[in-house]
Order: sequence, then structure tokens, then C-alpha cells
Amino acid sequence: MTDLCRKYYVDSINGNDTNDGLSENSAFASLFAINQRSLQPGDHVLLERGSVFCGQYLQVTDSGREDAPIVIGAYGEGDAPRIEACGQGIWYQNYGAPLDSPTHVYRGYVSSAVLLYDAEYIIVEDLEITNEADKIIGEYYSLGDKMNRTGVAVVAKDKGVRHGITLRNLLIHDVNGNVYDKHMNNGGIYMTALRPENEELTGVARYKDVTVEGCFVYQVSRWGIAVGYTYNWDKFQTAELSDEVMEKYGATNVVIENNYLNNVGGDAITTMYADEPLIQYNVSENSSKQINKTDYSKPQPVLDKVTGEPTGQYQGVGAGRVAAGIWPWKCKNALLRYNDVCDTKLNQDGMAYDADSGDGTKYEYNYSRLNEGGCMMFCLQQAVHNTFENNLSVDDLSGTMTPASNPDAYVANNTFYVRPGVPFVRKRMHGKMTLKNNKVIKIEK
Repeated sequence: MTDLCRKYYVDSINGNDTNDGLSENSAFASLFAINQRSLQPGDHVLLERGSVFCGQYLQVTDSGREDAPIVIGAYGEGDAPRIEACGQGIWYQNYGAPLDSPTHVYRGYVSSAVLLYDAEYIIVEDLEITNEADKIIGEYYSLGDKMNRTGVAVVAKDKGVRHGITLRNLLIHDVNGNVYDKHMNNGGIYMTALRPENEELTGVARYKDVTVEGCFVYQVSRWGIAVGYTYNWDKFQTAELSDEVMEKYGATNVVIENNYLNNVGGDAITTMYADEPLIQYNVSENSSKQINKTDYSKPQPVLDKVTGEPTGQYQGVGAGRVAAGIWPWKCKNALLRYNDVCDTKLNQDGMAYDADSGDGTKYEYNYSRLNEGGCMMFCLQQAVHNTFENNLSVDDLSGTMTPASNPDAYVANNTFYVRPGVPFVRKRMHGKMTLKNNKVIKIEK
């Protein structure tokens, strides 16, 4: 079977799309030649280092096998090959159902430099990716119907569980997405699960075995890295999340590690609807930089629950102006450790870390510094069984801890350096925390 595997070479400088693409000397010139081909398990798509693919994109719908993944990467010497989508690579996203807020857009057009659509057992590595919009007439950042844009978009829909998605050593920057559309594929890396045409036939669309590692993501909006919102959000409405729900509807074996993010418009890293995700050794600086009254300035239209069209009513703009650093949403037993978050910008949240409506989230051995919304939040009534242990907070602002109506949290063996005038608990917070063996040290002027 391995004898049938092919390596396709693409060289924007010396290639030609009339070539067969099967050697360095007969390389294709464009990504369009790859998009027109059916990839088989074990195939490699290799882009020449130093190549620039302007106004081009990759859209992959084929799958590898566990023992023979499809690999998209680089060859040669020099700078990583660069895909500059420039707003191209447009596809239609539709969750197939309204989401958990009447202001959350759940369908529309998306531009992605790399799109993996119902693919599995695929590795994307060693590429530089951009998706700018600076040449699009009439478009500006704070625009409610601005195009959603992604560096890498991953979609599960009509083939059940999608396995073996690996994104590593990617340089993703200057992705001009939409600050308002939180759950469209929008930002640096965003993975989603959409309602299948026939779920009884194909099974629940979700992910198993996802790895995002070693990526450098900067100047992107809205999200840095997000894995992965699901059309089955309504199955996760209880505080305690059952093993049965997680096994049937949740993403499993999600690992996000050793990534560096800087200047992210909204949230840096978020796992969503995942069972025991591992988020470790990541660094975030300057996230939430566009969740402010200048860039995020339009009221959100309320959408009809059936049609998804605007009703003519609007929700106050401040209701959506929230973002934080590295955090899980509706996950069970998420483990976040050895992460470093600093300089998250102030909004209604703006803290480094957040256990948000999840069950059993554990933060340990993390570092935070100068986050304008504080160090840690336990968010709302469905944030249960969460712990924050052996972490270090240095000069976080607004209020070190934010217990936001949560019923319980265990906070132990942490060290907090707090400047004069900054409260340990953020004002007007009334959640519950059990504090044990923490050190709160005043920073000297």
C-alpha cells in the first residue's frame, strides 16, 4: 500500500502547473493544482521553502490513515513557504442550528488559508500562513458583517468522528477576522463541528486525537487557537458533565502545547466541549487587544432562532465585550499547566485564566503577570469542582481573583504578588472559594 503513496512538490518560483508535481524538478507552481487532486493515505504535499503563494489557499477534504497520514509540509532550504490567502479560500459554514446566545452568528461565509473539511489523519506543519484584508475596499475592523477569516480552519460534519488532526510548527499571523463572530471559524486556528446532513447514518460529528503544538500565532482576530465549538452545545447544559455525554458528544484527547501567541484580538487559547483536554507550556502576551470600545463598538443584532436572520432587535455592545487568556469552556477535567500569560488587556474579563462553566478544571504551575483583568476567574453557576493550585501571580491588576457566582473552587498553595490598591478579590464578586496555604505578598512601591 505504501508504494502507492505520492509526494507532490509545489514551487511558486520555478514550478509549472502543467508538470506532474511528482519531483522537485517537475513541481507544480500553485496550490490550485493540489486542490484539484484527490489525496490518498500516506501522500505528502511539500511546498518549496522560499515560495510565496499569494491569493491562494489549500482546501483538503481527503483523509489519511492512522498508519499513513496525509502530510502537508515543506522541503528545501530557507524561509518557510508562505500561503497568503488575501481573503480568498471562501467556503460556507453552517452549524445547522442556533447557538447558545441569540447574538452568536452560526452561519455565513468564511475565508481560510488552509481548510481541512471532514478530513482526518492529517498533519500540517512548517508553513507560514496569513489572511489579510487590507486591500478590501470598504471593510474596516469594527464592522458587524465583516468577513470571517482564519489561518487554519478545521471542520467535522458528515463523516462522524474525525481522528488524528495535527497542526505543528506553523507561523500564523495577520489574519483579519471578525471580532464579533465568536464561534465562526475565525482567527489563527479554529476547529468546529457542524450538524451532519444525516446524523443517524454518519454519527455525531466530533474530534478525537487533536494536537496543536509549536505554533507561533500573532496579529490575529478574533481567536488565537480554539478547539472546538460544536452544534451539540445543548447537550452540555448541566453543571456536572456526565461521562456518557462527554463520550458521545465531546472532543477527546485534545492536546495544545508549546505554542506562543502575541497580539491576539480576543481570547488566546480555548478548548470547548472537550473531555480531559491538556493545555500546557503555552505563552500568551497581549491578548484581548481589540475587545475595547474602539474596535468592538457596534451593538450585536439578535438573531431569529429558526431562520438565523436579524430580528431588528439589538443587544447592548458591552454584553459581548469579554475575552481572557487561556481557558476551557464546558470541558470536563481540563488540565492547564505550565502556561505563561501576561498583558491581557482589560475588558469585562481580561484575566489570564478562567474556569468557565466547566466540571473539574484544574490549573497548576501556571504563571501570570500584569493581566489587566486579574489572574483567575471561576465563571458562573456551572463552574464546579475546579481547582487552582501551585500557581504564581505577579502584579495582576483589577483584582487578583474573580469568583463570579461559582458555587465552589479550591485555591491552594499559590503565591500572589499584589500591588497596593489592587484587591485580592475583584469587586462585586460573590462566588465561593476555599483558600488554603496561599501566600499574598504586597509589592513594595
